[in-house]
Amino acid sequence: MRSIRHALVPAVAVAAVLAGCGGASSPPTEVARPSAEVASALASRGIDAAAWRTDFTRASVPLSEFRSGGPGRDGIPPVDDPRFTTVARASKELPAREPVLVVEGRKTVRAYPLRILVWHEIVNDELDGVPIAVTYCPLCNSSVVFDRRVDGRTLRFGTTGSLRRSDLVMWDDRTESWWQQITGEAVVGTLVGRRLRQLRSLTLSAGELRRTHPDAEVMTQDTGHERDYGRNPYVGYDEAASEPFLLEGRADRRLQPKERVLAVRRGRDAVVLPIALARRRGVVRFEAFGRQVVALYAPGVASALDAEEIRKARDVGTAALYEPRVDGRPLSLRPAEQPGQFVDRDGTVWDIAGRAVSGPGAGGRLPAVQHDEQFWFAFAAFLTGEVEIVR
Repeated sequence: MRSIRHALVPAVAVAAVLAGCGGASSPPTEVARPSAEVASALASRGIDAAAWRTDFTRASVPLSEFRSGGPGRDGIPPVDDPRFTTVARASKELPAREPVLVVEGRKTVRAYPLRILVWHEIVNDELDGVPIAVTYCPLCNSSVVFDRRVDGRTLRFGTTGSLRRSDLVMWDDRTESWWQQITGEAVVGTLVGRRLRQLRSLTLSAGELRRTHPDAEVMTQDTGHERDYGRNPYVGYDEAASEPFLLEGRADRRLQPKERVLAVRRGRDAVVLPIALARRRGVVRFEAFGRQVVALYAPGVASALDAEEIRKARDVGTAALYEPRVDGRPLSLRPAEQPGQFVDRDGTVWDIAGRAVSGPGAGGRLPAVQHDEQFWFAFAAFLTGEVEIVR
């Protein structure tokens, strides 16, 4: 039976995804073969336990929650040797409306086009000396960047081919532990309970990247794999009211299942902002765990999960969270005349990247607020505490 994970993917795209394989990995320390009971339980979920040297006796979640997404280990191949070019050169193949995931290092800014991430889901990279994993789960629309170092070791991550609550489950090359992409936590294997350090990232349009970070490095399509980059293999998947794939049980109905949200976490609790609210207002100020937060919204970003060609997809925009202050001085931001820009009372104009681009405060930066971004159903599926939804 064909995997639901690829039910929207034309046969030619499925073949392309399945044809890939990941890079070489270091073998983990030998562990005992899984028991017949464990092997049988995973087999019932379409998972071949014998193909893994994972310690399935160590698990923080029931193994029954995993299920095959179709491709096997690294069947959706991560990119282990990403190549980069300048923003100017990237503009020749990257339309201005297409989304890119932007990560700022100490010296370098890099952008990872979603037209690539939608086909590979993981990029193992190094940014200013920090080994990072740039991850994207199309089924959850969750973009998360992690530091790949755990207990003094640098891990290489790949795709297990399995999902839990519709979300990508990753594996590492040292222990073959399984990691939940949304939470960054090892949930099965030797490293169970360890959590990856999340790094800030921001989704921008390629055009906005050229304006805010003209010196950025942009990942190229020279990935070592043949894919139809720019085409979306999940056509029509991000309709807000539609049901997610491979989510067992009913989606949380406090919001539409695939409504795009930003979330600020503290421990198990969270404050969630629907991006639709930010789109209507342009600027939304709210409180999260006693801290003032401002959400800024910019239009002009195409969905990576809507039309067959991403460049022709509908505009879903983007939003980012900041503290509304500079050098201890509170700011009162409102939308400027130019879409995607914001103005303070003193006339300082800010952009979606939190930079003061003109006016008395030019050159300033808003303090960024760490947040998650994904579909509501996916965030709610892993929520273990209280949630406040900004209305």
